[in-house]
This record gives sequence, structure tokens and C-alpha cells, in this order.
Amino acid sequence: MDKGNNRSRASYRTAGVPVSSLLTFFTHLLFIAIATLLLVWLLHFRDGLSFTSTNKVKLFNLHPFFMIIGFVLISGEAIMAFTTIPATRRRRKYFHMFLHFIGLGSSIVGLFAIFKFRHDTGNSDLLTLHSWIGISTVSLYALLYFISFLVFFFPGAQNWRRARLAPWHVLYGITIFFMGIVSTETGLVDIFMDLGLQKGQEALIVNFTGLLVLLFGISIGLVVLFPVSYY
Repeated sequence: MDKGNNRSRASYRTAGVPVSSLLTFFTHLLFIAIATLLLVWLLHFRDGLSFTSTNKVKLFNLHPFFMIIGFVLISGEAIMAFTTIPATRRRRKYFHMFLHFIGLGSSIVGLFAIFKFRHDTGNSDLLTLHSWIGISTVSLYALLYFISFLVFFFPGAQNWRRARLAPWHVLYGITIFFMGIVSTETGLVDIFMDLGLQKGQEALIVNFTGLLVLLFGISIGLVVLFPVSYY
């Protein structure tokens, strides 16, 4: 049995380094790259960020800012945190919950920003596939967070019920995360088309942001498949 386990562990190592550690490091780098590209785009090419400015472009910019950095990236880090942080299971669980709380709050602020922008500019809401997927994703995310809090953090929850629901929690969680990735990609396509971007620096930044977000989602999925165990 021990020899089999050693062979299994060796198959998930590259030059003595666990594959999961390399994936985690690569995913953190993607986080930094996406956040940097997004900030360069919004601050340099799109006039910046503001809830109160008379320039409504700044209000709109808050939507991709909160939805990509606050929702997609932070929730991705929350998924990784449960298996990649070298801490006790209890601490990892609380950190996992805390990051998801930030992600949920960011998604709500991001939705508020886009609805306010639409209202202030006299545009209709929920007309695109992006908006339908986005609303569905945030709604399911909030529902899963509420149910997970009751099951996994509420003191009165029974251990057998937690163990039984844990695989479903992982499945629904990663599904909702990838819905967020799809929503981000369709949103970037909508922006690209609405701005009439062709060749140029801004078009490259938008496209590379979308590409890196896709790679980030794939990396998160691989981290879930090849977790680091600290149990």
C-alpha cells in the first residue's frame, strides 16, 4: 500500500515539486497579471473609476472592476485557499469563507454599478446573454454561500450531513465559478463590440485580459483536481 501511495504521489510531481504547488504559483501569477491589465485598461484607457462622477464611463468601469477582480479572481483564490494554504482545516475553512464573502460583496457592488449606469444613461437592462448569465451566476453564488454557511459553519449542523453534502458543495461551487468565467468572457466581448475596437493597444489589452481569465479558470479547475492535502 505504501509503495503504491509513493508511486501515486510521484506521478504528481515535477522535478521534485508537487504539480499542485506549481499550479498554485502559476494561478497567483495570473491573478496579478489580470488585475494589472484590468487596472491599466480602466485607469489609462477608460478614464478611471467613480460612483459620483458626471462622466458615466467611470461608473460603468466599476462593473468590470468589481466583477473581475472582486468576484472572479477573489472567488478563485477562495477555492484554492481550502486546499493550498498550509494551515489547520478550521483556519482554511474560515479563510475560504472570508474570501467568498468578499467575492459576494464585490459581485453585489458590481451589479449595483451596472444597474445605476443603465438607469442614469436611460438604457434598458438585461438584454444580452452576458447579463442573463451574470445575474444567474450571482444569484446562485449567493444561494450557495447562504446554504454553505448553514451547513458548514452553523454550530448546530451535524457532521454526517456536512460529510454527505461536501462533494455537492464542491461540484456546485466550481460550476458557479465557471459560470462566472463565461460571464466575464461574454462581457468582454460585449465591451469590445460596443467600443468598436479594432487594432490597437486597448484592443490587445481587452483580448489578453479575456485570455488570461480563461487560463485562470482552467488553472483553478486543475488545482481542484490536484489538491495539496493538509488534512
